[in-house]
Amino acid sequence: MTDTTYQIIALVIYMAAMLFIGWYAYKKTVNLTDYMLGGRGLGAAVGALSAGAADMSGWLLMGLPGAIYVSGLVEVWIAIGLTIGAYLNWFFVAPRLRVYSFVTSDSITIPSFLENRLKDKSRLLRIVSGIIILIFFTFYVSSGMVAGGVFFESSFGLDYQLGLVIVSAVVVAYTLFGGFLAVSYTDFVQGLMMFLALIAVPIIGVFVTGGFGQTAESIRSVDPTFLSLTAGASFIGVISAVAWGLGYFGQPHIIVRFMAISTLKEVRQARRIGIGWMILSLLGATATALVGIAYFQQNPDMTLGDPEGVFIVLGQIFFHPLIAGFMLAAVLAAIMSTISSQLIVTSSALIEDLYKIAFKKASTDKQYVTLGRLAVLVIALIAGFLAWERNDTILDLVAYAWAGFGAAFGPIILLSLFWRKLTTWGALAGMVVGAATVIIWDSLDWEFAVNLYEIVPGFLLCLIAAVVVSLATFKPNAQIEEEFSETERLIREKPAKL
Repeated sequence: MTDTTYQIIALVIYMAAMLFIGWYAYKKTVNLTDYMLGGRGLGAAVGALSAGAADMSGWLLMGLPGAIYVSGLVEVWIAIGLTIGAYLNWFFVAPRLRVYSFVTSDSITIPSFLENRLKDKSRLLRIVSGIIILIFFTFYVSSGMVAGGVFFESSFGLDYQLGLVIVSAVVVAYTLFGGFLAVSYTDFVQGLMMFLALIAVPIIGVFVTGGFGQTAESIRSVDPTFLSLTAGASFIGVISAVAWGLGYFGQPHIIVRFMAISTLKEVRQARRIGIGWMILSLLGATATALVGIAYFQQNPDMTLGDPEGVFIVLGQIFFHPLIAGFMLAAVLAAIMSTISSQLIVTSSALIEDLYKIAFKKASTDKQYVTLGRLAVLVIALIAGFLAWERNDTILDLVAYAWAGFGAAFGPIILLSLFWRKLTTWGALAGMVVGAATVIIWDSLDWEFAVNLYEIVPGFLLCLIAAVVVSLATFKPNAQIEEEFSETERLIREKPAKL
C-alpha cells in the first residue's frame, strides 16, 4: 500500500470512532440539560481534556510550532501567558462557577447564569450576551471549517470544498445527535491524541538529530538567538503575549465545562489533569519546532515549505505511514474539537437564551432537544456558507475574537462570582465597553495600539465600566445576598454531592 493509503485508513478509523462516540452520547441524552450540559455529570479527566482540546485547536499543533520554527523561543511568551491564565481560571473560576450556576436556578448557559445571578427581570442581559455568542461563534465555527478544508487540500490534494464538507459533516453529525456529551467525549479522545502526538514527535526527533547537545548546537548554527526567550522581544510585546491568558475568563466554550463537572472534588482533580496536559502539550509543541529547526539544518537537501506544517512533516518522516496517518488525525482532531465545542455553545445560546425568551410558549424537554439539534444544523450551514469561498475577513475576525470574548465576558464573570455589588446595568456596560474597545483598538494604526494586544485595554475598561456603573446603580437584593452567601458556604464545606 502507498503512504497515502495508510494515512487515509488512519483518518477513516478516527472519523468512524468520532461518529460512534456521537451515537453512544445520543443514547444517553434525554433532556435539555443533558444535551446542553451533559447532565452536569462530567468526570475530572473528561472535563479537563475536553476543556483543553476545545481551547487549543490547530494553533497547538500548527500555529505555535510554526511561529517558534521561524522566530525561536521568543514566541513562547504566548504559551506562558496561556498557561498562567488557564491555571488561574481553573483555580478561581471553575469551583465557584460550578457551585454558583447550580445555586442560581441550575443555570445551564453563561447568559442564563448571568441573568439568574443578577436577577435581571428585563431579560436584556441574557439577550445581549446570547447575541454576542451567536455572532462571534458563527464566524469562529466558519474559520474552523476553513481550516478543515485547507487541511485536506494541503495533506491529500483534495478539493478545498470537498475537504470542508467532509470535516463539517462528521463534526455536525456527532454534535447534532450527541450534544454536549458527544462533544466532551470526542474532545477527550482528541485531547489524548494531540497529547500523545506532541510527546512522540520530539522524543523520537531528539534521537534522530543526535541527542540534546547536538540538537542545541544545530539550532544555534541556524540562529544563536533561537534559544533565547528575550532576544528580539520588547516589553510591550511580552506584555501583549502574556495577556493572552486574560482571555480564558471569558471564553464560553471553555468555562461552560466547569459548570458540567459532576462535583467540586472532581473540579480540583480536573484542574491538576488539565494543567498537566496543557504544560506537557505546550512543551511538546515547543520541542517539536526546535527539533524541526535542527533536523532541517542537518538535512539541507530537504526543505520545509510551510513552517506551520513542521509537526506534520516530521511525523511523516519519523514514523510508519499508518502512525503518520494518526498524526494527521491529531491535527484534524485539534480542528474538530474546537468546531464542535463552539457549535454546541452557539446552539445553547440560540435556544436557551434567545428562543425561549422570544417564544414564551412552554415546550417539552424533548422539543427543546430537537430544536437544539436543528440549531446546530442551521448554524453549521451558515458557517459553511461563509467558509465556502476562503475569506480573509473571517480569519481576521477570529484573530481578535479571543480578545473580544475575553474583554466582554471575562471581567463580568469574575465580578459576578466574587463581588456582591455587580448589577445588571454594570454588567451590560462592561460587556459593551469591553467588546467595543477591542474592535476600535484593533482598527487603530498608531504604533502603540498596533503593538499592544487589544485585550489589555478592553479587559481594563470593561472592568472599570462594570464597577463604576454597578456602584451607581446598586440596590440591596435579599435573594442575591442569600445566593452569594450560600455559594460561599458550599465552597467552604465542599459537600460530597456537589
